[in-house]
Amino acid sequence: MTNTSKVGLNFNSWLILITLFIISACSKPYFTKLPSDGVILAFGDSLTAGNGTSVENSYPSVLSQISGHKVINAGIPGETTEQGAARFAQVLEETHPQLVILMEGGNDILRNINPQATKRNLENMIKQAQLQHMQIMLVGIPNKSLFSSHAEFYDDLAKQYNLLLDDNSIAKLEKSPEYKSDEVHFNQQGYKVLAERFYDLLKKNGAF
Repeated sequence: MTNTSKVGLNFNSWLILITLFIISACSKPYFTKLPSDGVILAFGDSLTAGNGTSVENSYPSVLSQISGHKVINAGIPGETTEQGAARFAQVLEETHPQLVILMEGGNDILRNINPQATKRNLENMIKQAQLQHMQIMLVGIPNKSLFSSHAEFYDDLAKQYNLLLDDNSIAKLEKSPEYKSDEVHFNQQGYKVLAERFYDLLKKNGAF
């Protein structure tokens, strides 16, 4: 074997190792497993509160049943991200969650609020949670477009803060009339499907 061949083999070996390292890093779970008494905070607006069904059938209640964890429903109907950011710190202080599901921005989009303002408000909440070492799943809300899966600023935030982003659950359910109670909200079955999707995604990424 010539020296040139040896160099080629060594280069190929290093290339394989680097590729495997990159794949391993990319596949690393977003979450550390929640302890048995770990608390999940569901923070958002009417889709979190459960408008269109009863509180018992809201997605936080169903997620609690599925996961076996306490899931606090901190949803306020009609809330904008500016209003959410104003109360976020107090809710964190009162609940001490290990994981936050942040699903807000829909009312901003419906009211045509500047997307950069919405992004800043969400960023404010993300920073507060991360400063307290709380894990976060960000949920993307679609723009007012038939083909939108989620507004672009959710991607920006997920990349900047290394967050797990559910980028299509809301959009898929919004396009399925059998899961809707009105133009915006889900029915009992819709919230059940949403909770199941969240559970599967969180489990896949190490939370359970």
